[in-house]
Amino acid sequence: MSATATSPLPGRGTPGTESTAEVQATSGKPVLWKTPVMLSALGIVAFIFFGLMGSDKTAKFGISTGGDFFQLPAVEVPSMAGGIVLSVIMLGLAAYAVFLKTRDRPVPTWLTITFTVLFVAAFLIWVVGGARTPSISLAGLIAGSVTLAVPLVFGSLSGVLCERVGVVNIAIEGQLLGGAFTAAIVASVTQNPFVGLLAAAVAGAAVSMVLAAFSIKYLVNQIIVGVVLNVLVSGVTGFLFSTVMQEDKARFNSPPGLEIVEIPVLSGIPIIGPILFKQSVVGYLMYVAVIVVWVGLFKTKWGLRVRAVGEHPQAADTMGIKVNATRFWNVTLGGAIAGIGGSFFTLVAIDSFTKEISGGRGFIALAALIFGRWNPIGAFFAALLFGFADNLQSIVTIIGTPVPSQFMAMLPYLVTVLAVAGLVGRSRPPAASGIPYVKG
Repeated sequence: MSATATSPLPGRGTPGTESTAEVQATSGKPVLWKTPVMLSALGIVAFIFFGLMGSDKTAKFGISTGGDFFQLPAVEVPSMAGGIVLSVIMLGLAAYAVFLKTRDRPVPTWLTITFTVLFVAAFLIWVVGGARTPSISLAGLIAGSVTLAVPLVFGSLSGVLCERVGVVNIAIEGQLLGGAFTAAIVASVTQNPFVGLLAAAVAGAAVSMVLAAFSIKYLVNQIIVGVVLNVLVSGVTGFLFSTVMQEDKARFNSPPGLEIVEIPVLSGIPIIGPILFKQSVVGYLMYVAVIVVWVGLFKTKWGLRVRAVGEHPQAADTMGIKVNATRFWNVTLGGAIAGIGGSFFTLVAIDSFTKEISGGRGFIALAALIFGRWNPIGAFFAALLFGFADNLQSIVTIIGTPVPSQFMAMLPYLVTVLAVAGLVGRSRPPAASGIPYVKG
């Protein structure tokens, strides 16, 4: 080989020492700056509003409640100083994310999670510090957030099971609503909340079977089928509510509720106790479902087949896996799980069914699924974040925050938009998600 062939190009230096920009230019893969830019913008916002414009009051956060078997002192944080310190740390994390991107290295998950926790803490200190009564029960806030997140967790798990097998489940809202309606009417007639809980799972599965039949067998666009199912279930339940439930509320819309089950001693642990050991049956089922779905997907042969169908159905087919049958039963199972989540509205949260009782939470569950990177554990924590935002907007209104009530009301949806649009990073859905499979 001649010297000319081995010499470096003009201005390029020696071989193997090309800059990151040059490598990107030659490889054709652009550096994605979405996450560093979003973190930097949020860090600046936090520094200005939560720090420099923070209140001079001290925010007080109660750790223990009267039912705890030992008491912990409340945490007091100067609002302005706390906001400045936390926002400076956030800006440092954002700068590190920028540095990683200049080296064409991905932003690690721990950095995004840490930044999110710090931002939420700074926001909470700012809001509480500026309230008329700058004091809040942190234990109650977290416990209430977990409670509000229960249907979101079940809905996101339904989405995980469906999308991991290659079917986009836009019908989570309809599955939650169908489960809530069926649980209410069946529990009212039988006067047994556990029968209502089982009926909710069957209703959610029935909605999913319609989704599976049209999208898998008849190859109808999955997004369109999901949207139509949401509208259909909303219309049917609204009609039956007006014509049946309201005509005889005592018989058809007075379900007995599922009682809160407290585990002795453990339920008295501050903060952790009410979250893990003071729940309804649906709340305990939520934790079981998250663990079972995660173990099933990533630690069993069944999960390996499911993920194979969602990533490369043709290869799975050549290995003898029945692709469409696997998709059908996974979608059905996902619907049953969402139906159980829907029963929470009428058997735990309130004692009756009302129109549109799910309130769009199916779509927030879909966002939690994306934010959680199609992983049951990630979807669980994402759902907790949205539940926290939902609960926070109720509590801060009570304590008299100067933040406009309209902003607090839109907080859960703002978090949803930020999570999906800015903080997800380079998450990738299963390769075959939304793509129908035709054998041969």
